[in-house]
Amino acid sequence: MNLHLNNKLFLVGGATSGFGKAITEQLIEEKARVITVARTEEKLKALQKTSDAIEIVTGDLSEENTLRKVLDKIGDRILTGAVINSGGPPAMPVMDTTLSDWDTAYKSVVRWKIAFTQALLPKMMKEHYGRLVYIESVSVKQPVENLVLSNAMRLAMVGYVKTLSQEIAASGVTMNILGPGYHATQRMESLFQKNSEIKGIPIEEVRATFEKQAKVGRLGTPEDFASLALWLLSPQSGYITGQTISVDGGLVKGVMG
Repeated sequence: MNLHLNNKLFLVGGATSGFGKAITEQLIEEKARVITVARTEEKLKALQKTSDAIEIVTGDLSEENTLRKVLDKIGDRILTGAVINSGGPPAMPVMDTTLSDWDTAYKSVVRWKIAFTQALLPKMMKEHYGRLVYIESVSVKQPVENLVLSNAMRLAMVGYVKTLSQEIAASGVTMNILGPGYHATQRMESLFQKNSEIKGIPIEEVRATFEKQAKVGRLGTPEDFASLALWLLSPQSGYITGQTISVDGGLVKGVMG
């Protein structure tokens, strides 16, 4: 399938690892141009060396200065789509959290995404076209053990995206959420480690338990995930908006999963 992304400009957050990197690589394969954002300049420069179509912005997405740098990089160009993505808050059970943890989680999971959306959306609406894809977590459909900050805060993004998508549905801009299940990423390794510490069992046992929860019997790969993200970033997805789609290997048991 030709996704018609040739020479189109996209923005990808968290682009140097996991889902962000896989999406960036697949966009480049489709001959798109990509503005990549991450905190580590060395990793961004290494990624940039793989393609002349990659531009870089170094910064923490939760900081306002990073948004200003991104807008400067876009300039007067037409932004076709954006992947709103970054790492999540630390794993911990409910009773271990403090109010400071919740404040930090709001900033890292919710606040910056709203700021980016409010900055990018008018540009897209002016062109009567745009694709916004938010990477959250399968936890918005089915809570993940010892991940309460993510379980709660990511649901706020579901409410925000659903409401805004309804308000702008006729604008030509679509907004959708992808909820990854258990994939072989650095984030999952951190979760395995935390569960290993809490339960006092080997990390290999924890990993095997998570693998069994996915009905396909394995962890997903970032490439598995990126293929759907690319389609949602393409013109073919124009009749889908305001949806939260699980990419989970059959993990979610609910009929609305």
